[in-house]
Parts: sequence; structure tokens; C-alpha cells
Amino acid sequence: MNSSGIWILAEQKNGQLNEVSFELLNWATSLAEKKQQSLTALVFGDQLSDAELQKLIQRGADRVLHISAAQLAVFQPEPFSACLMERINCEKPEILIAAATTTGRTLLPYVAGKLRTGLTADCTKLDIEPESGFLLQTRPAAGGNIMATIKTPDCRPQMATVRPHAQKPAPLKPGHLGTIERWNPPEELLQSRTRRVAFTPSAEERGVQDADLVISAGRGFKKADNLSLVRLLASQLGAAVGASREAVDRGWLPYPAQIGLSGKTVSPKVYIAAGISGAIQHLAGMQTSDTIIAINSDPEAPIFQYSELGICGDLFTILPLLSAKIAAMKAEDSAKGGSHE
Repeated sequence: MNSSGIWILAEQKNGQLNEVSFELLNWATSLAEKKQQSLTALVFGDQLSDAELQKLIQRGADRVLHISAAQLAVFQPEPFSACLMERINCEKPEILIAAATTTGRTLLPYVAGKLRTGLTADCTKLDIEPESGFLLQTRPAAGGNIMATIKTPDCRPQMATVRPHAQKPAPLKPGHLGTIERWNPPEELLQSRTRRVAFTPSAEERGVQDADLVISAGRGFKKADNLSLVRLLASQLGAAVGASREAVDRGWLPYPAQIGLSGKTVSPKVYIAAGISGAIQHLAGMQTSDTIIAINSDPEAPIFQYSELGICGDLFTILPLLSAKIAAMKAEDSAKGGSHE
């Protein structure tokens, strides 16, 4: 089986690379090092500048393959898949990784089916098996109660999608060199039975995935009415409100707020977990946060092992005290004509 090379599917919007592209480089760099193979970042688009593509090289890509055409400016399943399969059949990469975004969730299953190869979706860990060199693809199974590790021994490329925000963006690598290649696909690969006629942005408020500060509520709140405590604190701090699966299953908060294996993955600057014990399913969705603050009455709660600051106590006492202190600081600062960050 003559396959070689690690590929990621970078993404762009309006000629600017999405943050998830650099997260994918972080996933793939260690794989390329273990396999001792080159790392290619493939990106679809129209007229991406060399300076923008160079950002992928600066963070670890050995090669950037820009598939360029006006029809590829925004995601369209048919031309994207036709062009991707053409390059795969031509170059035969061993591994292809994409983000579990709208693009990745749509494109990779279709391509995997057409190429009759394997795909593992929503992976939380990727590694290389030392003995065989196979890609080890780990993801939750059985409702998130177990972690399954999957291999693709017979077909290539080995394909996986990974959750956005499950890794930090790859750091800059000063002096790292790479090449930029542009491919203009033939017209027959750009045909589509659908066309984009309009785009309407979501009117939803800023979600937990985009927030720099997230405050999450868990089972410790006991009933829905008590979540007014976390909503008040979130309002004072300009934070998004998240939830454990337990809080969502009980109907206290809607599913878009759920953080964990069966919900969103977040990586804010500050994550406050109130009344959340820290089950492995929840930890998988927030453990890459820069600073984790835990509030729990159980000193043995697993969440304390992952937090930079742990407050062991009754949240019904602690949260009102925090809110009162913040309100007092803001009032004092307002009287002085300043502002607290």
C-alpha cells in the first residue's frame, strides 16, 4: 500500500484562514513527526494571498496546497469533494484530518464513502501505533460512557474529524520553511447541482464556543430556579452560560449550552464550573481552558484536579458573595469615574 503524507483540511472565510486550521496543525504535527512524513495543509478558496497561506507554514505545515477557483470561494459539497478526491487519487496521502465543522462533517463522510475508506468522527485523541504505524483514532462511544480506539488497517487514507477547540492553535515555529503550491482544477470538477443564493448569519446570542469567559452550572444547583445565581454572575462579568449534561437533561438549560463529549468543546480564557463534579465526559469539553475555577462542596470532586483555583464550599453562599463583591466594586469604580476589567 503505497501511501505517504499527513494532510489537514484547512478552512478559510473571505480569504482569511479560520482558527481551526491552526488547531488542526497542532493535531497533525506530532503525527507527522512520529511517522517521519511531511505535513500538507490543503485549503480551498479563491485568491488567497501568499501572506495568508504562509501562516500555515509558520505554524508547522511543510507544504500548503491551495485549490483555487471562483466556484470554491464558499463551501459547496460537489466541487469540493470532486477536487479533494482528485488530489487524493493523485498523491495518495496516508492520513487526512479535518475539523468537525459544517465543512468537515459534510465533506469527509462523502469522500470516505466514495473512496471506500474508513472515517472516525469527533475524535478526542489521535496517535500513531508504534508497532504498525496505524492511526489510532479515539472517540466516545456508548453514549459517552466508554472511549473507543479505532484503526483503519486496510484502506487509505485513514480519515478522522476532530472537534474545534479541543486543541490550542499550533504555536509559531520561527524559521520553519515550506512550499506553497496552487492548483487550478479543471472545469469538469467544479460542476454543482446546487448554488448558493444568499447567506443569513445566525441571530443567536454569542455562544459558549466563542466566549472568553464561560460560567457553567451543574447538578449542584438542585433546581432550575436556582440558576438565577449563575445568570446574574454571568451578566455582571459578560460571560456565556454553559451547562453539564445533567443540567441539560433535567431541562434547566438548552442543549446549545451543554459542554462535554455529547455537547460543545470550549477553550475560553476563564472557565468557572459551579456545582459540577468533573466527570470525564464534561472534562473532555473544557479541559483546554486557560484558567479553570471550580466551585464545589465535595472536596474529593475530580474537577479540583484540573482547576487552577478550587473553592470548596456551598455555591448558594459563594455565588451571592461573588455577585455582591462585583457589584460593590463596580459601584465604587463608577463613583471614581473609572472601570474594572
